[in-house]
Amino acid sequence: MAAETTSTDTPTTDTMASGGHHYCIVSDGGRQYRVSEGQEIEVDFRPIDAGSELVFDKVLAVSKEGKLHIGAPIIDGAVVKAEVLGLSQGEKIYVQKFRRRKNYRRRTGHRSVSTKVRISEIPAVE
Repeated sequence: MAAETTSTDTPTTDTMASGGHHYCIVSDGGRQYRVSEGQEIEVDFRPIDAGSELVFDKVLAVSKEGKLHIGAPIIDGAVVKAEVLGLSQGEKIYVQKFRRRKNYRRRTGHRSVSTKVRISEIPAVE
């Protein structure tokens, strides 16, 4: 006979909505990012100096103080501000070409460059 156990370690939807989870969903470069204040993310490369400010103006949804505000498709006037930390390189990707029986083999590598930012401010829900 198996004993019944209840676990309160996993958060439920009710506790996440009423708790202090402040986040917003931002669209940038064809991708969507779920960000919160203080979080560091990597976005597509931009020629911006470290320490400057980057503004994301395509805000799709904002959840703050238990209230969720969803845009259709974006929220007008809402911007997310981020501080540029610098550039970073991804892992090396190898591309191999091969033709059988022709003594043809090529191997090249590629490392994509991205911009690392820290989210400093998310908009308030009205």
